Amino acid sequence: MSNNRIAWLRPGDPPNAFPPVETALVEPDGLLAAGGDLSVERLVEAYTRGIFPWFDVGQPILWWSPDPRCVLAPTAYHMSRRFRRDLKTSRACVSFNRAFDAVIDGCAAPRHGQPGTWITADMRTAYQALHRAGFAHSVDVWNDERLVGGAYGLAIGRMFFAESMYSAETGASKIALAALCRVLTDSGFALIDCQVASAHLHTLGATLMPRQRFVAILAVETRGRARFTGWPPDGLRAAELL
Repeated sequence: MSNNRIAWLRPGDPPNAFPPVETALVEPDGLLAAGGDLSVERLVEAYTRGIFPWFDVGQPILWWSPDPRCVLAPTAYHMSRRFRRDLKTSRACVSFNRAFDAVIDGCAAPRHGQPGTWITADMRTAYQALHRAGFAHSVDVWNDERLVGGAYGLAIGRMFFAESMYSAETGASKIALAALCRVLTDSGFALIDCQVASAHLHTLGATLMPRQRFVAILAVETRGRARFTGWPPDGLRAAELL
């Protein structure tokens, strides 16, 4: 079911004031609501219901729930032969939550062919609050003591909601995702929500899932007991991911 109008949320509305995801627009795919705020409570409620914020500077907060959904099972991450060869000789090291703010800044930096970023100052502040609350985590990729890439997202129950990743050196984002899949597998996580599909994600093992099935999985897995633990502060060598 869909129509050509979306719900408008007020900052004072309760965190669960979102309309049913089935009412999201078909075009643009998944646009569900606008307004509200980026409080920890509202964001956690949104993610557990299959909704995420995505908007540009100058726009109101826009909330989305596309159909189908792009997902990646942690055990399904695909390493190409070339990537495996590169890992064998890589000097990179991976840590978790050691450089959360810097990873967000790296993800927010302008990229070739993109005029701006959806990671606004308000979004950055919101995810820092989620990090302090224990929901948001970063994967940090280092070359010696220099941060060269990473990824960040939310862990709720046995679900990880990936938000963004970046590379300052070739292959760093692939290393970040490989490390994330390893620790999520070890921690008993069910799925990574990749939100919107891309050709690159498909080469890494991501698939499309109907929204109805995705939301049904969330209802179970976001209430699971898995805990995102990461690795010790000294990290892990990228070559050990093989």
